Amino acid sequence: MQRVLTNPRPAWQRAVEKVGLSFHTLDDGKPYWEERAYYQFSADEIDTLEAATEELTARCREAAQWVIEHGAFELFGLTQPWIDLIRASWERREPALLGRFDFSWGGEASGVAPKLLEFNADTPTALLEAAVAQWYWLQDRFPGEDQFNSLHERLVARWRELDLAGRGPVHFTCLRGSAEDEMTVTYLRDTALQAGLEGEFLFIEDIGAREATAEFFDASNRPIRTLCKLYPWEWLVRDRYGALLPRTALRLIEPIWKMLWSNKAILGVLWHLFPEHPNLLPAAFEPEKLPAASTQAGVVRKPLLGREGANIEITQPGRSVALASRGGPYAEAAARYVYQAFQPLPDFDWRRPVIGSWIIGEHAAGIGIREGDGPITDNRSRFVPHVFTPRG
Repeated sequence: MQRVLTNPRPAWQRAVEKVGLSFHTLDDGKPYWEERAYYQFSADEIDTLEAATEELTARCREAAQWVIEHGAFELFGLTQPWIDLIRASWERREPALLGRFDFSWGGEASGVAPKLLEFNADTPTALLEAAVAQWYWLQDRFPGEDQFNSLHERLVARWRELDLAGRGPVHFTCLRGSAEDEMTVTYLRDTALQAGLEGEFLFIEDIGAREATAEFFDASNRPIRTLCKLYPWEWLVRDRYGALLPRTALRLIEPIWKMLWSNKAILGVLWHLFPEHPNLLPAAFEPEKLPAASTQAGVVRKPLLGREGANIEITQPGRSVALASRGGPYAEAAARYVYQAFQPLPDFDWRRPVIGSWIIGEHAAGIGIREGDGPITDNRSRFVPHVFTPRG
């Protein structure tokens, strides 16, 4: 694994806008989409990432089953009626669409396996960048190379597997005001259309409901029977119409059991069930329960429902102040945390990448890389494309 400097394409902004990546530049003029460099992998390294992704998907399934069998929902801050809905959704084996594991890994030269930082299982973003933008960059710049990227094909195939025919259009939704969310949802809609489904986009603020029957409608008063949302379950259950969800026939993608995988409590459960797993970092619900040997580099405190690096704090032994911390909206008085052994991100010329490895259905489907300049990856971290050279 190497970080390689290169020249961006002429008029690269127009090139990425052409494939839908309108949010390529941050508010301060710095690039979010970064093609002045790329990451180079060997085929063996890609095999390692693929295997780790599918292995952890299987372990997460075991962890969710353990939570349900042992009634360990309190660890996740879950209460009724959501516990019953989660259990029923899991027991019906409601199929999921996608998720993204975030790994810290410096490649084979690091001498360690990829380590799971967190699992973005409900509303993962950076999908358009990984599935489309970096693929077209590869065709333009390195047509003889390859990329770990079957995201588009697997998404189209997965929509066909979800058994949605005959339910009318799939409605796709997100909050108004985020270009990133809107384009991500639009891309998901495009993959559903390519799978032969009908699809309609609307903002979540425009969804209406008939409370007596727990039915939902779009802005044209058409019934919504299937809703693909880029909107967290923990927000949905607290929203205006959240109380209708236990009674509704609405099918939601992702299913409600994803509240187990998208909650960072899953990190503590995984370590409890699979201690010393090569792809896991020690994690616990109280910092003193972490193995002492694992905390020499430090401890990371993460809110169970935090996003984009918000409210994360990294402390180290002997330091009176945190090594790094981020503010955000997830530190209210009732906030709950999980504590994870600190795994410093690999350092490539002062750039620190996190490898986002995607799962579509049950299969690893590709990677996207976000890099920042510090130990916490946040919403200002850059997306950098990658290549690998196939064997033979």
